[in-house]
Amino acid sequence: MKQAGEKIAMLTSYDYSLARLVDGAGIDVILVGDSASNVMAGNETTVPITLDQMIYHAQCVVNGVDRALVVVDMPFGSYQGDSKTALDSAIRIMKESGGHAVKLEGGSEVCESVERIVNAGIPVMGHLGLTPQSIYKFGTYTVRAKEDAEAAKLMEDAKALEEAGCFSVVLEKIPAELAKQASESLNIPTIGIGAGADCDGQVLVLHDMLGITKDFSPRFLRRYAEIGDTVEAAVKRYVEDVRSVEFPNEEERY
Repeated sequence: MKQAGEKIAMLTSYDYSLARLVDGAGIDVILVGDSASNVMAGNETTVPITLDQMIYHAQCVVNGVDRALVVVDMPFGSYQGDSKTALDSAIRIMKESGGHAVKLEGGSEVCESVERIVNAGIPVMGHLGLTPQSIYKFGTYTVRAKEDAEAAKLMEDAKALEEAGCFSVVLEKIPAELAKQASESLNIPTIGIGAGADCDGQVLVLHDMLGITKDFSPRFLRRYAEIGDTVEAAVKRYVEDVRSVEFPNEEERY
C-alpha cells in the first residue's frame, strides 16, 4: 500500500463483537492494543496489563476477523528483559491467539529482540515517539521529539528498527514535520497517531473515536460517533420501561 501511495487505516479492537464490525467495515489493520488496560480494565496506564490478558483479548478479536491484519501489542514486562524472553512472549501470542504479528515499543534498545523474533518467522511492528509503557520515565503524555537531539534519536531508531526487520512502525505524538521526514526516509510504512497526515497510515483507539470514552480528548482525536451518549440514553429508556411495566408488552410475551 505504501508503494502504491494508498493510505493505511488502522483501529484498535479488544473483543469479538466490535472486531467483527470493524473488520466488516473495511479496516486494513486491527491492533489489539495494550490500551485495553485503559479502556477495558480502567487502569490509569498500559503498564498493568499482563501477557495472559493480551492473549485473551487477541483470541477474541481473531475470532471476529475474516480479512484484516491483526497485530497484537506485547505488554510491558514481556520483552524488555532480554531477547529470549521477548521471543518466548511473541511465540505465546502467535500460538495461543492466532494473531498475525506483534508490536513492541522502543528503538535501538529492542533491536536485538526484534531480530530474534523476526528470525523466528514472526512479523514485528515497531513503535516510537510517545511510548506509553514508558510513561513513568517520561512523566507526561506530552508531544515527544520536539528537541533536536530527541528528533535525531527517533530518526536513528526508525532506521534501526527497519534494518532489524520491522515491517512497519507506529509514530505516536511527534511533530508532523518529523513524522513526514521519517515516513519519506523509510521503506516500511509508518502509522501515525498524533503525528500528522504525512504518515503512511493512521491509527486511533476505537473507544475514543466512537465516543465511548469521554474523559480523553487530545488534539489528534476525531470523534466519528457519540456511542457513549446513545448507550446511556438507551439504558435510561430501558430502566424507565421496566419500572413502568411498558416492557415487555403483549407482543413481547410468549
